[in-house]
Amino acid sequence: MMTLPAALEAPILLVHLAATYYMVGLIWFVQHVHYPLFGAVGSDEFSAYSQSHVARTGSIVGPAMIVEGATAALLLAATPSALPGWLVWFGAGLLLVIWLSTGLLQVPRHRDLIAGFDATAHRRLVTTNWIRTLAWSLRGGLALYMVGLAME
Repeated sequence: MMTLPAALEAPILLVHLAATYYMVGLIWFVQHVHYPLFGAVGSDEFSAYSQSHVARTGSIVGPAMIVEGATAALLLAATPSALPGWLVWFGAGLLLVIWLSTGLLQVPRHRDLIAGFDATAHRRLVTTNWIRTLAWSLRGGLALYMVGLAME
């Protein structure tokens, strides 16, 4: 296990917190506003809308997910002494749940929807997205708790 210089612990925790809370806010917006509105687009325009959604979303979520993942990996590799190891591992486990849910549940539903609006695929997208919404919300609480512990 590597050791982070003490001067880097706080910045890494703060960047991790910022990336996580960016995603917490975004996922709640997506869950309550964006995904439910898919059903109001209209069949003729939906395929183009869905393709545009997928293309544009990557540039908004990708960088934050990469920063969150990289800082989570740094915290795993060099857990600050003020943090219990289980807390960092639990947060990383939640991140794994999020990434698996994204890859195995949400991405396939988006692929289905690119072909055209399908009420079942839409309902499954909204329903399964609760996994990410809840996991990111828990991660937000954990990230804030970790910063609080490190500041004591």
